[in-house]
Amino acid sequence: MSKTFGPESTTDDLLDGRDLTGLHAFITGVSSGLGLETARALAARGARITGAARNLDKAREALSRSPGVKLVALDLASLRSVRTCADALHADGAPIDVVIANAGVMACPQGKTVDGFETQFGINHLGHFLLINRIAPLLRQGSRVVVVSSAAHHFTDVDLDDPNFERTPYQEFLSYGRSETANILFAVEFDRRHKLAGVRATALHPGAIAETELVRHMTPALAAQVEGSEERGAPILFKTIPQGAATTVWAAVVASADDVGGRYCEDCDVAGAAVDGGGFAGVRPYALDPDRAKALWALSEQMVREQFGGPA
Repeated sequence: MSKTFGPESTTDDLLDGRDLTGLHAFITGVSSGLGLETARALAARGARITGAARNLDKAREALSRSPGVKLVALDLASLRSVRTCADALHADGAPIDVVIANAGVMACPQGKTVDGFETQFGINHLGHFLLINRIAPLLRQGSRVVVVSSAAHHFTDVDLDDPNFERTPYQEFLSYGRSETANILFAVEFDRRHKLAGVRATALHPGAIAETELVRHMTPALAAQVEGSEERGAPILFKTIPQGAATTVWAAVVASADDVGGRYCEDCDVAGAAVDGGGFAGVRPYALDPDRAKALWALSEQMVREQFGGPA
């Protein structure tokens, strides 16, 4: 009899009794928060973990109780660093079973990456877009790509005409919402391009977690913006870090690949359609729109100045 999981499930609940020996997972953002917990939980069940982090000393200290996790440097705000990271994974040559795009920033002040992209779009979407496409040849049949997104996609669709806020007045959560919608659309299109080869992709909302470094830019004014959006209905319920990482683990190694491929997940389940008055639950239709996903892919290729294989 299969177990039922939900919003209060933890990573240990999800993995109870599972042996992941032989599975190789590559996870970004393993120095703290959800990435650290995801790496810990998978490694504790025998999985081989390659973790990426901007600060390797911090990551080593954080993972001191999970020996055997291999680390590689990655700064998603620099395409040069992204390419170097991908090259290191290719040099290692180990096939990858699960890619978890976990790293990101939220509601930060307006800024630009090394390559001139708006910070949140550049780090949350473009960095992972380039990295995952570059390491796609390492994904063997049956592999999965799990993109950590957010219910913040409810704030807005992507803006394909002004991704860098060159004409739009900058707002922290408007930018964050665009980047998180982009994460879902990326998973949709990656899944479409690779599912015939047996590689699936999915995106997810981990839940609201107040304990991670992702909230380091949150001011009382920004928190009020989020709270003010609750006129949609249900209030925001906060999770612990092990509860927040549970949906990532569920989508990566527990759920059926066919169930989650090309979909958006939350609370250890595939999300339904968002409804007015339903708070931040569910997924907005624009985030799963296949035409928007194709258009974003084309724009992203232009921005990183690389094109990637698969059906157009």
